[in-house]
Amino acid sequence: MSFTEFERSLSLTTPPAEISSALLGLWHDARGDWTRAHQCVQDDATPEGAWVHAYLHRKEEDEGNAAYWYGRAGRPVATGPLEDEWRSVAQALVA
Repeated sequence: MSFTEFERSLSLTTPPAEISSALLGLWHDARGDWTRAHQCVQDDATPEGAWVHAYLHRKEEDEGNAAYWYGRAGRPVATGPLEDEWRSVAQALVA
């Protein structure tokens, strides 16, 4: 799946089949459901899941928790606009 296809799927009522829990979390977040997005990555022990988890806690303005998850993901703490981070993470995960 390309990033463009993933982005287009946001207008659908159901997420694309067979995407990772990390991408599923981003899908729900983009559709305004932070709680469901968080549930998707809560038990995802992969670095990708931790990266989305970090983004979600940053969006929630829980800086300490976000920093913990960025560390688990092996990523630096993001500081730019949330929209840019969402796009960067999604592009990396569909690649």
